Amino acid sequence: MLIGIPALLGPDLLFTLRAMGHGDEIAIVDGNYPALEHGRRVIRADGLGLIPVLDAILQVMPVDDFVPQAIFRSSVKGDPTLSDQVHEEIDAVCASRAPGFAVVPLAGNSFYERVKAAHTVIATGEPRLYANVIIRKGVIYPKGTG
Repeated sequence: MLIGIPALLGPDLLFTLRAMGHGDEIAIVDGNYPALEHGRRVIRADGLGLIPVLDAILQVMPVDDFVPQAIFRSSVKGDPTLSDQVHEEIDAVCASRAPGFAVVPLAGNSFYERVKAAHTVIATGEPRLYANVIIRKGVIYPKGTG
């Protein structure tokens, strides 16, 4: 256990978050997502829902403010105009932990291609469909800058 670090962030995930550089992306996906097929690196988070994992990661990882869009989610049946309850929950966590960043819905193939290019995929046990999100890592500015 560590002070100030959410307990569900295990050693493999903490190592990965620390090892990622500015601009690297991490995908957090639901239990139905083909993580092993799409991920270059996969961390299993079986038994954990997407929302608690997303919340924990956003407590320790900065979001990239060098680009206009840095948080992405999948969409219902590949249609970015559609959303589910889980997307509202993703939006709420991101608004709380990463204020000022919009969550951008992507069509199916666009989302899949972005996951395939991601630094790491975290495969959760989330049972809800379309519960997938990608975060682009930012920087931590030196004191007095940024």
